[in-house]
Amino acid sequence: MPVPPLDPDVRARIDALGPVPSMRSRGIEQVRAGVEAMQPPAETLPMAEVENLTIPGPYGPIPLRVYRPTTESAAPAVVHLHGGGLAMGSNASFEPLARQIATATGATVIGVDYRLAPEWGAPVQLEESYAATAWVAANAGRLRIDPGRVVVLGDSAGGGLAAGAALLARDRGGPRIFGQVLLYPGLDRDMGAASIVTMPDAPMLLREDIVFMHELVDSASTGPQDCYRVPAYAEDLSGLPPAIVVTAEGDPIRDWGERYAGRLRDARVQTTVTRYPGVLHGFLMRPENSARATLAIAEIGALLRARFAHPLPFG
Repeated sequence: MPVPPLDPDVRARIDALGPVPSMRSRGIEQVRAGVEAMQPPAETLPMAEVENLTIPGPYGPIPLRVYRPTTESAAPAVVHLHGGGLAMGSNASFEPLARQIATATGATVIGVDYRLAPEWGAPVQLEESYAATAWVAANAGRLRIDPGRVVVLGDSAGGGLAAGAALLARDRGGPRIFGQVLLYPGLDRDMGAASIVTMPDAPMLLREDIVFMHELVDSASTGPQDCYRVPAYAEDLSGLPPAIVVTAEGDPIRDWGERYAGRLRDARVQTTVTRYPGVLHGFLMRPENSARATLAIAEIGALLRARFAHPLPFG
C-alpha cells in the first residue's frame, strides 16, 4: 500500500520541496544544518516571558528554555522533549512548536536541549530528559509552576524520551507525572511493523532514515536497549500517567504509537489516541504550514486544558 492521499496543503508543500535524498546520503551534519536553518514562521506567537536556564545534569549542564504564555503563578507545566531521531534538533529549531503548545495549553513550556548522538550515545538523551523533568518538578517555586501538574511531551524521538521518562519516574520513585503526550512517537525498534513495510519511501521519513538514526544512536551506546530506551519493550505499563497519543496516517512509524496506546489502554491507563489523516511524520513541527496540524494543536491543547482544570485524585 503506498502513502495514503495527502491533504492539499501538505501535498503542495511536499511537491515544492521536491525529491529529498536520504539522511545517510546527506550526512548527519548537513541534515542538522537543514533543520536549524528552517525559516521561522511569518508571525511568532507572543509569550509573556521567555527565559533561558542552565541546570545541572548527569553529564554536565543542560540548557532549558522556558516559555510562559501568561504571568500566572502555579501554572501547569509541559516539559518538551524535541524530536530529531536523538541526533538532531534543538530548543531553537523546535521553538515554533513549543510556542504553539504554550499558547494552546496555557501552560509554561520548558524545552530541554539534551545532548545528541552520535557524539553522545544512549542512554544520555533519556537520562538528561528524566533529570530535567525531575528538576522541573523539584523547582516548581523557582519556575512558578504547579508541581502537581507537570506533563512530559515529546514529538518523534522525543515521544520515546517522554514515554521513557514516565517509566523511569514510576520505577525510580521520581516525580509524579501528571500526563504524557506522545506525538508520532519513536517508541519501538520493530522494523517489521506494517506501516513501515507498506510505506518505506514515505515523504519526510524514509525507512532508510529510521535505520540510519538507529545506527547513529547505537554506535556510541553505553547501555542496553532496555524498556526505558525502547518503551515498547516494557512488560508492565500499569501505573503510568494518562496519555495523549497522536499519530499521522502517512507516517511509517504510525503503528508504533498506536500499538503502545492500545497497550496503555489495556493496562488501565486513561489514553486518548488520534490518527490524523492526510499528514506525514513530523507534521506538528511547523503547525502553521498545515490546516490539520493547526487543528491537532488546538485539540491537544483543549484536552490538556480540560485535564489541568479537572485533575483526578487517582490513576
